Amino acid sequence: MLALRLARGTHPLALLRRLLVAAASGGVGFLLLCTLGYALGHPEQSAGSVRRLLWCLPPLAATVYFAVAVARTDPSTNAPRTGLSAVGLGPARLAALAAVSTALSCTLGSALALLFFLHLRGDLSGLPFDGAGAELLAAGRPLPVAGALTLLCVVPVAAATACALALRPRAAKRPDAEPAGPVSPTGLPWGVALVAAGLAVETYVSRGRPGASLALPGRLDVAPAGVLAGWALTAFGLALAGPGLTYFSGRVLQAVRPGAARLLAGRVLMDEARRLGRPLGVLCAVVSAAIAATALYDAGVVAAPFGPVAGLGAALVLACTVATLMMAALEMRQSRAPTTEALVGLGAPAQTLRAAAALRAAAVLAVFAPVTVGLATLAAFPLTA
Repeated sequence: MLALRLARGTHPLALLRRLLVAAASGGVGFLLLCTLGYALGHPEQSAGSVRRLLWCLPPLAATVYFAVAVARTDPSTNAPRTGLSAVGLGPARLAALAAVSTALSCTLGSALALLFFLHLRGDLSGLPFDGAGAELLAAGRPLPVAGALTLLCVVPVAAATACALALRPRAAKRPDAEPAGPVSPTGLPWGVALVAAGLAVETYVSRGRPGASLALPGRLDVAPAGVLAGWALTAFGLALAGPGLTYFSGRVLQAVRPGAARLLAGRVLMDEARRLGRPLGVLCAVVSAAIAATALYDAGVVAAPFGPVAGLGAALVLACTVATLMMAALEMRQSRAPTTEALVGLGAPAQTLRAAAALRAAAVLAVFAPVTVGLATLAAFPLTA
């Protein structure tokens, strides 16, 4: 009840972010229900049903990641208010409150997905679109209520759990134990190792399989599981190496006698490498996969374009990844607000701040763009060679 009362008084932009979480949750819920419909309509193809269920994992992970990013930027989770602390709502309970709010948003999206799924099946008011989705959604067959509700609970439970773990209060460090400058993220070597392992797995599995098709729900049939596992390792490695690459971008900006704008931009990138680097690494992995898929389609390895279900999943992954990066940038701006106010109070011109922002964007693009294109080329090469 408290979460609902706080939602009524939330800023419209915060409500919009929660509605976006609900929309993403509804998309994933609809994908899971489509998988259930395919299993009902094709009981003899259990392997295909499991494969379609596995293809729902990337949109699910992207949605949960986006929900955590939205919860981080929620004004109620940034700092405990005096009034709430007085009634016993400290940081731990505020984290629990954010998890409940996230669960409510995801539950709303799952409920809308169920209504839309039932409408397309014709369970509410007849088959729409001249029955175009009858075979895909197993129209005319009884829908197992327990199975549908179980699948719809996956996103709210996963998102709420992730928010509670991400926003839980941590033990404060001693002031004398904190480093004097920005910390060097330690995930870059592990990220590079995982990327290399993913490319090696993909290359090994692809040997002797020229022209093998990649399975996407809705159109394609054959799935080299090792190739998909290699891509998953590569994506995880990029996410792990993202903070290190962002830190390196900041160091490059400050090289060779930097001016005020370059020094400020580089220092900000180094300070926010952990917060901004992971979403950048995930976006790099998603764009790399999209480029590789386009190369495979142009080479004739992928025999058909995305079907409706695969297209929805790809759109969800890309939209949630971009939105998560925007939330990370917003969180970084909120945490940097006192420093910006201090610089303005000291007389720093607004043009310098804008130049520093443009330099940060250019440096990140200059580092991550070649990495993305190069990894996409290496990922597509074993299947196109």
